[in-house]
Amino acid sequence: MTQFHFDPASYASLIHEEVPAYDELQRRVAGEARGIDVERALDLGAGTGETTRALRAVHPDAVIVAVDASSAMLAQIDVAGVVAKVARLQDALPDGPFDLVVSALAVHHLDPHEKRDLFARVHAVLRAGGRFVLGDVVVAGKIVAPLSDGYDKPDRARDQVEWLREAGFDAELVWEHDDLAVIRADRP
Repeated sequence: MTQFHFDPASYASLIHEEVPAYDELQRRVAGEARGIDVERALDLGAGTGETTRALRAVHPDAVIVAVDASSAMLAQIDVAGVVAKVARLQDALPDGPFDLVVSALAVHHLDPHEKRDLFARVHAVLRAGGRFVLGDVVVAGKIVAPLSDGYDKPDRARDQVEWLREAGFDAELVWEHDDLAVIRADRP
């Protein structure tokens, strides 16, 4: 994907242009966040807060911790009850426990080893019965999202499901469209 994440002002228009199914991906991630009680949620790679806003609609009373490497992006989040934290996905996660962890269009920036490490760390901060919802670019037969060499490192959805299972999750691919996927991973 083009490195538009550095410009908060143009992020929304560019992501909709470069990822035509972006709104559907966000609806699917929010849909998988339903069906569990959530007092605390963690949004990894929160960017300007699209996923955070979707979470707020599903869980209006939850405290949401929004993590992103860009303070400029986090500054765009105008959602009540959100705690912003500047950090990379490779950094230590905020202290749990969390009832729900979500990530949309961020984890594909990690290589396979970093993804596995993140999945283990997400498992560690989730309470028993908690859920991780991952919506992201994946390696698929049809590539739609433009990718930048060295920055975008998508993997196959089925590999990520397997890595989540290795981390201790009950993981399932719940939606796939072109090069986008949503994976739901529950902590037993």
